[in-house]
Amino acid sequence: MNHPPEVADGGAAPLWATLVATFFGAGRLKPGPGTWGSLATVIVWALASSRIPVASRAWATIVAAAVVTLIGIPAATRVARASGLEDPQFVVIDEVAGQLVTIIAVPLGWKTFLAGLILFRVFDIWKPFPIRRLERLPEGTGIVVDDLGAGLYALAVMHLLLHFGLLMK
Repeated sequence: MNHPPEVADGGAAPLWATLVATFFGAGRLKPGPGTWGSLATVIVWALASSRIPVASRAWATIVAAAVVTLIGIPAATRVARASGLEDPQFVVIDEVAGQLVTIIAVPLGWKTFLAGLILFRVFDIWKPFPIRRLERLPEGTGIVVDDLGAGLYALAVMHLLLHFGLLMK
């Protein structure tokens, strides 16, 4: 029997979990749903953060990443269980969390957002040590936490680029 991707023998994932896990459908875009999830995050955050006072933006980004992580882990768990897949490609809430980590305390501007997008995707795909180990954590935790690791690597490189003037707003 043909089922939507969130439905395996265990039944369908709850609608809230599917909406969160796919970042409101961004995970359905092809090719490269992870890249689409990251791009959607950058666009949404660029629009949202422009309305936040400069002095509060870094904390707002940290809070947003934490909230996405806390909601994303159970959503990813439920959708993965329902799909019967360990780490479904259409689950992109992990990219949202990692991409937000990448742009903590980064000045608003198309160059910084583009650099953050590229850096995060490189580290998310490359998965340098110990990121690959983080994938082994159970269910949604492993799905999301490895992308937080990639986000931390990208954040470090981003701030080095900014510090040494290699990337300007």
